[in-house]
Amino acid sequence: MDQKNIKIKLENLYRRYNKRMYVHPDPLEFLYSYPDIKNREVVGLIASSLAYGKVKQILKSVSSVLDIMKPSPYRFLMNSNYTSLYDAFEGFTHRFASGAQLSALLWGGKNVIAQFGSLNACFIDNLSSDDKTLIPAMTFFAKKLTAGKNKPGHLVALPEKGSACKRMNLFLRWMVRNDNVDPGGWADVPLSKLIVPLDTHMHKIGLKLGFTSKKQANMDTALEITNVFKKFVPDDPVKYDFSLTRFGIREGMTMDSLLSQLSACKSRDLTKTC
Repeated sequence: MDQKNIKIKLENLYRRYNKRMYVHPDPLEFLYSYPDIKNREVVGLIASSLAYGKVKQILKSVSSVLDIMKPSPYRFLMNSNYTSLYDAFEGFTHRFASGAQLSALLWGGKNVIAQFGSLNACFIDNLSSDDKTLIPAMTFFAKKLTAGKNKPGHLVALPEKGSACKRMNLFLRWMVRNDNVDPGGWADVPLSKLIVPLDTHMHKIGLKLGFTSKKQANMDTALEITNVFKKFVPDDPVKYDFSLTRFGIREGMTMDSLLSQLSACKSRDLTKTC
């Protein structure tokens, strides 16, 4: 596909689909109920960590966790010890995640907040202006979340192992960007250094659009696709992630439909939509 006009096509899709009416079903929707950033970053960590598998089950799992932590997930966390967390989520399961792993994630989050003041403060503690990407900060953040004796296992991906870290990059998109869909709230993390949350949908889109030829959905592939998006939007390379990944997730929005819309957008007039 000719990439010369793709930015216009992507902008058309962004204007049409980057709206809250297209969010459901998506774990992002849970963040909207928490205007206080202390709560929102905890909810974002939970929702993104459980964002794998069928979306119906994701929403059910996240909802069950937040029901226990009402009305303030942050206050619930800070008032808990490891035993009380383990007891609260003893019967929890989400695919192959156990209550013990969830408790370890939450305990790691509590320890990070106790040490740094917030999850945001921990993330930027190892963020340097010289870093080309957020991978060093992600690595530091992941290590701090998993520093305890009990481990959250796959709920926290480790960047140094080459994982695409889709769920962590999704969390960062939610927390750093601020538009009609992404609520933001985190400070001092450059939009320009965000990495595309690479899942099977975005990988397939990247292959179809010629943004990558790599067959493995790993960090190298995520960076390659991100670098193509940087050519279109240098300061916000994950801008189009939400609108593109509606296709294949929402009912009636198929990959064929996406490719059809990309092919149909012929106008160079950015005031028009397809």
